[in-house]
Order: sequence, then C-alpha cells, then structure tokens
Amino acid sequence: MQVITDDIKTLFAGFSSAPITGLEKIPQSGSNRMYFRILTAGGSFIATYNDNIRENRTFVHYSRHFRAKGCPVPQIFTINESYTIYLQEDFGNLSLLGELEKQGHNDHAYSFFQKSLEQLARLQILGDEGLDYGWAITSKEFGKQAILSDLLYFKYYFLDTLQIPYDKEQLIDDFDALSSYLTHVDHKYFMFRDFQSRNIMLKDDAVHFIDFQGGMKGALQYDVASLLWQAKAELPDTWKDGLLEYYMDCVESLLDKKIDRSRFVSQYNGYVLIRLLQVLGAYGFRGLFERKAHFLISIPLALRNFKWFLGNKQVGIGLPEFQRLLTLMVQDEVIGRFEPVQADSNTPLVVHINSFSYKKEHPTDDSGNGGGFVFDCRGILNPGRIPEFKTQTGRDKPVKDFLEQQTRMPEYLNSVYNIVDISVEDYIKRGFESLQIGFGCTGGQHRSVYAADALARHLRNKFHVKIDLHHIVQDAKNWIN
Repeated sequence: MQVITDDIKTLFAGFSSAPITGLEKIPQSGSNRMYFRILTAGGSFIATYNDNIRENRTFVHYSRHFRAKGCPVPQIFTINESYTIYLQEDFGNLSLLGELEKQGHNDHAYSFFQKSLEQLARLQILGDEGLDYGWAITSKEFGKQAILSDLLYFKYYFLDTLQIPYDKEQLIDDFDALSSYLTHVDHKYFMFRDFQSRNIMLKDDAVHFIDFQGGMKGALQYDVASLLWQAKAELPDTWKDGLLEYYMDCVESLLDKKIDRSRFVSQYNGYVLIRLLQVLGAYGFRGLFERKAHFLISIPLALRNFKWFLGNKQVGIGLPEFQRLLTLMVQDEVIGRFEPVQADSNTPLVVHINSFSYKKEHPTDDSGNGGGFVFDCRGILNPGRIPEFKTQTGRDKPVKDFLEQQTRMPEYLNSVYNIVDISVEDYIKRGFESLQIGFGCTGGQHRSVYAADALARHLRNKFHVKIDLHHIVQDAKNWIN
C-alpha cells in the first residue's frame, strides 16, 4: 500500500505543483480497483490504481472520447508510464442512490433521474459516433452469446440452487429463443452495461457518470432497465413508466425521428428480465456460494421485485418452460427461504455485545446461561501499532478505513456473521431472552470496538433484534432498540 501511495504522490507532483494536504483511500466496492482522494488547498482529485492495464486503457480511451462528445464523464489529467495509475476529475461523494436514500421518492430525486436518462441517451447515441469498439474489454457487442452467458450465469448460480425440477433441453431452447429475440433490436448504440444509481454522481446540480469501462455496443433498452429496475432504489411503478416515456422522448429528439414505442417497450421488458436475472445470479454467487451476508439479505428484495415484473409486464415472446420455472421461483415459499426471522416488540431476546481487552477486564454473564460466543480479534493486523492511531479507537474514521481496506477484517466479520446468525435466528424462534457475544483484542480499543459495532449494526439490520452494546475499556454503554 505504501508503494502505491508513494507512486500516486510522484504522479501528482509531475502534474501539479500544489502541495498535497491529504490523501484518503476511498472504500472499495466490488472491483479490484483502488481509489484515492487527493486533497490540495485548491481542490481535490481522484487517483485510481488498477493493475488491469487493459481495463485502464479502455476507461481512459472511453473517457476522452465521451468528453469530446460533451458527455458528463470525468476528465483524465495524467497517467503513469506503466498505465497502472491515473488522475481524474473528482465528482464528490454523493451518488444518485445516496440522494434517493436521503431525500426519498420526491420531485427533487425524480428530476435527477430525468437528468440521468437525458444524459444517458446522449452518451449512448452521440458517444457511439466514431467510438472504436476494439477497446471493449470483453465482447465488442452485447449480442446473442453475451445474453446466453447472463442466462446461464443465473441458471447455475441461482436457479439450480432452488432444486426445482425442469426439462433441461426445453429450458435451453427457451434461452436460445429469448437471446435471439433480444439480439434483433432496432436501436444499437453504446451500452454502459452497469448503469445504476451508484455510478451516477451528483455535483453542482448536475449528473456525472463513472465506471463505464465495461461498455460495448448494445441495445438502448438495457441501460434504462438497469437504472429503473435497480432493486435497491425501489422506484414506484409510476416513476418507472413515466421515466421510460421521458427517455423515449429524449431518444426521439436525438435521432430526430419517431421510434416504434410499442416494439421498443416490448424489447425493453425483455432486457428488464435479463437484467433482473443477471442480478439474481450475482446475488446467488456472492451470497450462496461465497457466503457473503450482504448479498443473502438482498435476495428476497430482488425476488419480490421480480415477482411484480412477472405479474405486470409482457416480454413479447413465448417461453413455456422458462416461464413455468420463473413463476415457481417467486412463490412465497421460495422467497421465505431467504428471508430471516425478524424480532418484533414482543420478542424477549436481547443480544449483549461487548468489546474488551485480553489484558484487562473480561465481560461477565449476568444471565446465568454461561453460553454465547467470544471472538479473538488479535489475528487481525493491529492499528494500535501505528503511531497516528494510538489515541484513536475503532469508532474513528481513519481506524475504520484502515481495518476495512488494509486488513482481513471484512472477511473475518463475514465469518462471524454466518456463525452468529444461526443462533440469533434460533433464539428468536424459541423465545430465548439472552445471547452474549464478546470481541477481544490486545487493548480493547481498536479491533474489538470496530467488530462489536459492526456486528451490532448487522444484527439490527437483519433481525431487528434489541442490542445491548458495551465497550468495557471505553466504559461506554449504548442501547440500540
């Protein structure tokens, strides 16, 4: 990590004489790319480190091409010789999803979705002009093979885990028919591929796009489906319909001609189906195979989103075996497999979570049960050995960033969640009153504090259970109801 930050400082020094006043690592999402915010007296910049050089070259090429077309993508300022680090424009921290979560589904948020779709149409249609798709990372075009790949991804990582009997040959025939139908669309331009509200940044009352390096030639409808049917956004049906009409208005304005809206919507529904299945496949892979708790929690929401789609939209092609399986997949019994038991106001269970120091006082059990869990955090790299963290705790942002980004704490906690969840769910069902969980580290100041807080959030969000959180060394007690 130190080598990377030193290289970033060297690259920036060759770009600007402004002294760096701060260098912050931005939490990673699903990719291996690492982002850093460089702060100066006059502003801020984003430094990206990525050892996938081909991906970097594609992003830089796409960015420069789209900016030349007037599209809202980041300016690339400079790149190092090895093409592993580049500096780009900083659009800030507020995404469209963040604004939606903060504002709710009001007129202000709706206007940002309109702006996003207007700029998306420009990026797709104007950005397609003269774009060399030889830079595409995977396929040059989202055609039949790419669609089949998404369908099979869903089949292997989600559908097959449900163990619903089906006719394999008929299902593959339906996959082939659907992919052929969606390949023959009227309008193919640049396809963003991951156009969702997390990748739309808001700054100065305008929208800006990031993470489009996976783009290729494809149907206009795919990106609109990705945005409007993102499960996390939970857009009202009236929004989805109104925003789709607005997007088609934007497309007709750019093309300066009318489009067949009935056919466009029918094919759009097909791409909604593909996108929803691709998301379920991803949740299945990350949640059911990699056992990552966050993705398991997302499955019921995605299934309910999908259930509404099946009951209200038509794809425009007959798919008998596939349709039969999808109908079975969204039954309440199946959705219930993924929904955790949740506490209510009458649930007696209180989960007592403590952080402590192995050198000092250990937590006591006043319930008389003598059970529960104690997790030793000393196998995680200790922030307390770093001078700047000695006076801080696991609740301070620099320490949290260090644990999340430079240690195996996320992996450690994911394993803790998987173990503890079993007991919490069972205790709620059986009406038990108390479960004790402790996290210990050397000083009871950094790792154990962070882990205790993280588990408290996780259990509250997943099970709505009452938490008694106590940091023994800090002698502070908070109730999370």
